[in-house]
Amino acid sequence: MSGRIHSLESFGTVDGPGVRFVVFVQGCPMRCAYCHNPDTWAMNGGTMMEASDIIEQYERNKGFYRGGGITVTGGEPLMQVDFLLELFSLAKKKGIHTCIDSSGIAYSEKDTEWLEKLDRLMTMTDLVMLDIKHIDPEKHKELTGQPNDGILAFAKYLSAKNVDTWIRHVVVPGITDDDKYLYQLGYFIGGLSSLKALDVLPYHTMGKVKYEKLGIKYRLEDVPPMDKGKVIEKKQVILDGIRARRADDAAAK
Repeated sequence: MSGRIHSLESFGTVDGPGVRFVVFVQGCPMRCAYCHNPDTWAMNGGTMMEASDIIEQYERNKGFYRGGGITVTGGEPLMQVDFLLELFSLAKKKGIHTCIDSSGIAYSEKDTEWLEKLDRLMTMTDLVMLDIKHIDPEKHKELTGQPNDGILAFAKYLSAKNVDTWIRHVVVPGITDDDKYLYQLGYFIGGLSSLKALDVLPYHTMGKVKYEKLGIKYRLEDVPPMDKGKVIEKKQVILDGIRARRADDAAAK
C-alpha cells in the first residue's frame, strides 16, 4: 500500500511527545487562511511511497526516537485512511508510538465503509492531535472554506473511542482571539473525556514566502503575528471554559 507523501522530517520535536519521525501527506480540502503548508493542498501532488519504506526509514534512526514515534500530518492524513491502516499496522508490530495530526475535516458519519476503517485505525493510534480552527460555524467557514460540524463530531468520536487527544488552536489577531469564542471552545473540549493536552499556538507569518512562490494570494497579508505574551492570557480563557464544562457535568451527575 502506498500513499501520496509530500515530505518526511527525521527529527520533529513539536509533533507529539518526544522526538518524532514526521510524515507529511499530500492533499487537503481545507483552505485555512493561515495555512503554512499550501503546497500540500493538491490531492494529486506529492510522491507515492510504500508504507514499508517509511517504516524502514524510521528504523534507521530508531535510537533517536525513544519516547517518541511516528506522526502523520499534512495535508490531511485521514484522506488516506487505507495507507494509514497499513503504516500503523506495521508500526505497531514494531512497538512504535503512533500519532495523527488532523483537522478532522475527513470525518463523516454517513460514510459507513470509511467509518469502519477509521474504527480499525483508532485501535492502532496512540494519539490524535486535533486542530480546531474556530468553534463558531460561520467564522470557521470564513477562515477555512469548510464547515466545522464534522470536525466537532470527530472530537466527540475520539472521546467515545477513548483515544488520547491533544487539542490545538492557533490564535490569530482579530480572527480567532475573541474571548467569547475561546471560552466556547474550552466549554466544548471540556466535555471530551479523552482530552490529554491543550496547545494554544501564536499565529506567525513565516508561511507567506510559500504563497509568493506558488503565486497564491495570502489572505492575511495585513494581519500581524500574535503577541506570544497574549497567548498565555488566551489559553487561560479556554481553560476557564474547560473548568466550567467539567463543573457543570459533575453537578449534573
